[in-house]
Amino acid sequence: MISKSSYWVCLDKALSIEVERGFINTQGEQYQFSEYLCLNFGELPPIKTSNNQRQRWLKFASQYAIYPKLTLSQRRQLIVQTRQFLHNLKQDFKIPVKHPHPKQPKTSNLIDIKSILRYELNLEQHLSTVKEISFRKIGLLQKIGLDTVRDLLFYYPRDYINYARQVTISNIKEGETVTIVGRVKKCNFFTSSKNKKLSILELVLQDHTGEIRLNRFFSGNRFTNKGWQEKQKKNYIRSTIIAVSGLVKQNRYGLTLDNPEMEILDNFNTSIESLNIARILPVYSLTEGIDNSFFRKIIIINLKSAQTILDPLPISLKSKYDLMDLKDALINIHFPKSLDFLERARRRLIFDDFFYLQLGFLKRRQERKRLQNINSFTPNKYLTHQFNKVLPFQLTKSQKRVINEIIKDLESLQSMNRLLQGDVGSGKTIVAIFAILTVVESGYQVALMAPTEVLAEQHYKKIILYFNQLCLSAELLTGSTKKSKRHEIYRQLITGELPLLVGTHALIQEQIKFKKLGLVVIDEQHKFGVEQRNKLLNKGKYPHVLSMTATPIPRTLALTLHGDLDISQIDELPPERKAIETKVLIGSQKQRAYDLIKKEVSQGRQAYIVFPMIEESEKLDIKAAIEEHKKLSEEIFPIFNIGLLHGRINPLEKNKVLNDFRENRYQIMVSTTVIEVGVDIPNATVMLIENAERFGLSQLHQLRGRVGRSSFKSYCFLITSSKTPNILQKLGVLEQSQDGFFISEMDLKLRGPGTILGTRQSGLPDFALASLTDNKEILELSKLIAERIILSDVKLNSFPLLKGELEYRSIRL
Repeated sequence: MISKSSYWVCLDKALSIEVERGFINTQGEQYQFSEYLCLNFGELPPIKTSNNQRQRWLKFASQYAIYPKLTLSQRRQLIVQTRQFLHNLKQDFKIPVKHPHPKQPKTSNLIDIKSILRYELNLEQHLSTVKEISFRKIGLLQKIGLDTVRDLLFYYPRDYINYARQVTISNIKEGETVTIVGRVKKCNFFTSSKNKKLSILELVLQDHTGEIRLNRFFSGNRFTNKGWQEKQKKNYIRSTIIAVSGLVKQNRYGLTLDNPEMEILDNFNTSIESLNIARILPVYSLTEGIDNSFFRKIIIINLKSAQTILDPLPISLKSKYDLMDLKDALINIHFPKSLDFLERARRRLIFDDFFYLQLGFLKRRQERKRLQNINSFTPNKYLTHQFNKVLPFQLTKSQKRVINEIIKDLESLQSMNRLLQGDVGSGKTIVAIFAILTVVESGYQVALMAPTEVLAEQHYKKIILYFNQLCLSAELLTGSTKKSKRHEIYRQLITGELPLLVGTHALIQEQIKFKKLGLVVIDEQHKFGVEQRNKLLNKGKYPHVLSMTATPIPRTLALTLHGDLDISQIDELPPERKAIETKVLIGSQKQRAYDLIKKEVSQGRQAYIVFPMIEESEKLDIKAAIEEHKKLSEEIFPIFNIGLLHGRINPLEKNKVLNDFRENRYQIMVSTTVIEVGVDIPNATVMLIENAERFGLSQLHQLRGRVGRSSFKSYCFLITSSKTPNILQKLGVLEQSQDGFFISEMDLKLRGPGTILGTRQSGLPDFALASLTDNKEILELSKLIAERIILSDVKLNSFPLLKGELEYRSIRL
């Protein structure tokens, strides 16, 4: 029976080997790395754990089952998460992982304080002025975005190799990274008989516990010179004391260190000077022509300037929340004194990533609230009471709560800037109408802007249905609006007789002038650029803003993307909304979906068949949709009328096709993702999505939301040709859940923030260390501290260093 301590050593060893070898899914004697981890995590942990820890443990089994399919960065991220989890587990349960005779090697201090006085460096100094960096290397460093000393210091390692543990020769174990100090017993230097360009330094090293055979390899003609080899041998004469660091592996002679780093010592008490021995060694993502050895050297040279950095964060806050000083964090993120120092350094630098983002958001929000005071609305609430009466359903508790939050904002002396999140079909439009009526009743006008004509028309039709019953007028303005109608709308806006204008980008035209714009409602706001939104806001005097999204965003991503907004969340669906039965099918099972479509359509229902649209291959995707439309019409469903929608169809034709579908002139609609939002056809009960693996989870959930809009049972089929476990696991999330917030959280974990909602175009910074899924606690802490600082001094005049750093980061972003 393997002991608990040995169990953890074996897992640590496997992870260390995989990191050392570059995440290649290392082949062991019996298993590949992924198989070994999958088997270990497939069984219950050998200690008592909580339910959450057990579930996380077993989840790793499924993640390592798909390890061969993961990208290099995904493999790296999974191993980091695994190590962190195992570390926390050991801490929680105080697992005694005993290493024989653990010893910290005696290493020299990398940052010599005395040398700082002689070495003049500053953060903004260009790397071309650093004499150790050649002109050719400058170009290579610029390829990875490094121009200044600051860039270099804030370019963090992607991983670490731990050589900081010194062991005796008899106690080395395969797979560990260790340092050994011993005496040379034998030395030989020769050129390989099989490869004339390969030279080998062969040493036998011994200490009081045993001996080990080591080989150091040199590739290149210049190392084959006999005279040079003899000179090297003289450095390693018998009884010379050396320190060696490397990965322990097995060869035909027994255990050895794989091509180890070496340093000759004067005696056993001599400090080790090498950057590559007896330390926690940083590993960087570099480019061809820049190796880690060179990069470590220039990091050390420039780290001396870190000692001169003035930490912007107040000492009291660092002390209260146990945040490492910035200069210490920079030094220990590159060359940590220990694993504990490394973890503390990571925490501080992750905090900074989040903190300055939150500080900027909150500063902007507070300044806007102070500068943009307007008269509060004081409606008699007659219209909202009447609207409540004509509604054919009861509001949910969540809708009522959000309506109260919005009306409270509208009645205050500060401009509202609120994001309304809600799942598909949660009733966001109804909530928006309450806000619109509150503003209209106070004598102001409202603009509602949507990204597409389909969505704008959908809003207009829903709103005008209620406005007619309340004896109020509203108009729709899109690119398809006739010229005569446009001029009439312009006139009514200027006179103030038109209380509500719904439209697309057409609302930001210069001709549009409101008499008294009080509220701007922006639907799917992330699909508009900052300038487009500002053009509409500038048509009024600090109007209130209500942004809406039908794609729920996880709280961590919302704080990061929309930290300058107040957020309201409709977190329940109306009781009449039924769950949509969702099923993942591989291509050969597609006939099951076709049979159900035939059955539903025969009963008077309708169906969507959706194809992916990838921007880079739009023409190919449209061609595929057109060809599939022909095949479906002629071979699969010849007795039904089938419509076709894609992005190249002009707006007038698109509206005609949708209206024909709404009137059931088409029983089946073949479409690209143009129907993702805004299409509301209650009679549609089946959604079939081809090549579902090409979509994100949130987008699939949006498409699924086009059905299930009536009392009829609805279905969604996700068709994929892939049988890879990670694809099936991802799509399986849709089978398990109808909760958009849960689905978006899973989307964030699976894809990262950069590909959700187009966040690369939404000003989301590229965090160097921080992860929105793994560092939620630090994000919350950064927001808390940023709020306290801004509430005490919104202009940051009392915090000049913070103010300067924030301005610098804002310019860079």
